[in-house]
Amino acid sequence: MEEVQAPDLPPVRLACRVAYLGDRFFGSQMQAAERTVEGEFVAACTRLGLFSDYRKAGFVAAGRTDRGVHARGQVFSFSTIYPSRALSALNWQLPLDCWISGYAKVDPGFHPRYDAKGRTYRYYFGTTHLDEKAMDSAAHRFVGTHDFSVFSRTSERNPERTITSARVWCDENTCVFEVTGDSFLWNMVRLMAASLLRIGQGLEGEERIVQRLDGERNSPLSPLPPDGLILWEVNCGITFNPLPIEGKRQGFLVRLREHHTALERVVRDLNEGDR
Repeated sequence: MEEVQAPDLPPVRLACRVAYLGDRFFGSQMQAAERTVEGEFVAACTRLGLFSDYRKAGFVAAGRTDRGVHARGQVFSFSTIYPSRALSALNWQLPLDCWISGYAKVDPGFHPRYDAKGRTYRYYFGTTHLDEKAMDSAAHRFVGTHDFSVFSRTSERNPERTITSARVWCDENTCVFEVTGDSFLWNMVRLMAASLLRIGQGLEGEERIVQRLDGERNSPLSPLPPDGLILWEVNCGITFNPLPIEGKRQGFLVRLREHHTALERVVRDLNEGDR
């Protein structure tokens, strides 16, 4: 049944927890000529008539992710007079590689970027042939307030950031670096992960992290590829009501996992050749 709401009632502000696979997006931030997460989201909202102007609807994101970076817990917020329509139909309008996994009705002044209390990222290294103990010990060196100039691309922003937790663990398939902080600089997590990878490979000791935090640039780092990075969570101090993955999207994700499982075997067999 079509939702009816008197036009003189105030709009409802929604916070949406959004997940996406970054492979086919040119980042999250809206761009006129490229496919982006914000662009697809705003287009879906417009098609549903949730708003006609995303600026007037106060559409904002908790932050940006670069091209190829994934998200489990990005947060978008906007105001609409049709909140039920948004929650029932928006996932059916979004492309298969982007979806809402949870929602909350929030105060009219809610802003996911300014109200965020912390952000958590994970970097997946894709190999277990690393020294997990050394990497985890080294990761703890990031905790605290430091100047992260060496762990970021050139930026005019204040390079001082506070990291509240950092750890590394491995299972039978991969190793994971998880880091939580108030905010992050451009490429900061991918450069932190690059330093940890060198430690896990036995190429450096954890004292190199301390030296880099002190400003030493004799051994410049290159950021690891974006496809291993996930924006895991943005803590805005609210509880999200979960939304299930349904329909074609569920099938799409199952097929995607099966494809990559098969591709892993293909690459392994091709690499082994006639051995």
